[in-house]
Amino acid sequence: MLASRPLVRRRWVRAASALLASALVLPLAAGSAGAQTQPPPTDDPEFSALVFSKTAAFRHDSIPAGIAAIQELGEEHGFTVDATEDAGAFTPENLAQYDVVVWLSTTGDVLNDQQQAAFEEYIQNGGGYAGIHAASDTEYDWEWYGGLVGAYFRSHPPGTPDATVVVEDPAHPSTAHLPTRWDRTDEWYSFRDNPRGRVHVLASLDESSYNVGSHAMGHDHPIAWCHEYDGGRSWYTGGGHTSESFSEPAFREHILKGLQTAAGVIPSDCSATLDESFDRVELDVNTQNPMDLAPTPDGRTIYLERDGRVQVIQPNGGTTTAGTLAVTQVQEFGLLGIELDPDFSENGWVYLYYSPQGSDSDRVSRFTL
Repeated sequence: MLASRPLVRRRWVRAASALLASALVLPLAAGSAGAQTQPPPTDDPEFSALVFSKTAAFRHDSIPAGIAAIQELGEEHGFTVDATEDAGAFTPENLAQYDVVVWLSTTGDVLNDQQQAAFEEYIQNGGGYAGIHAASDTEYDWEWYGGLVGAYFRSHPPGTPDATVVVEDPAHPSTAHLPTRWDRTDEWYSFRDNPRGRVHVLASLDESSYNVGSHAMGHDHPIAWCHEYDGGRSWYTGGGHTSESFSEPAFREHILKGLQTAAGVIPSDCSATLDESFDRVELDVNTQNPMDLAPTPDGRTIYLERDGRVQVIQPNGGTTTAGTLAVTQVQEFGLLGIELDPDFSENGWVYLYYSPQGSDSDRVSRFTL
């Protein structure tokens, strides 16, 4: 087992190394094993990134464009980028240079056991991970990595259809610049399971906007997300299949902010909407077809069963039936909606929307609880 050790801010490591080189008048070797390095900025870098693009299965033609785009973003925004396909770069000593490791359309089994252990240690010590596109098509037998990336790739429809991405978090830096409905062309992944609840979903796909065919995940189809994982930070986007993706200003900004948040240099909240963020209390386990509910100021909860029953859950537990309306349940009719009067505490009035038996029209009526 590898001994854990704290990560040091990389900018101080690089600054100290530069000072030592100047004092000794000796050149320092930059980068990692097998890495292609860009010249470091003259100013102190905001952060450092390692782009890893090794493939052991399908290889995407867009990988060179993705590397070039991230290097250009580094030059424009003051962070350093090393690119490698050498799994030998995954050692504790080498990974400690980087604030974020970008898995760019990796596929298949790309690390051995020792390299996997080094990357786990890196994340556990507070490192950052950014996965792009086929990063989810990687290391299916490494359970820890599956948790890190969030979900494994399952399939995709043919070609690169136009589709609509629905932005779910307009506050996260990687989606804040995007329209609510973002129309773009890409290869649209479906995943083996839905990661919602384990991760914070940033954007999802509107499956009605493209021919998803047999690859449907249904109305809830996440496509970009983030979460904190095992001591580190993880950000993933399903986009990036085409080379043209990395020339799109909106997609490049999406990548930039994803890297910055995964590196930890700009704040982001990836804890929202995770199942662990909520305390779940079962109010009633005997519901049959509940349609609507309304909490009252005194701590009760009123909910409606479609068959006409008005159910009241007491603050200390236990459910009673306040009344039953005679309703028709043909098709999707029944007791459907409830609203409390603004002065409910004083008058006890509730408004119910329902379909009376023997009537051709729905009705809204006021009742006193």
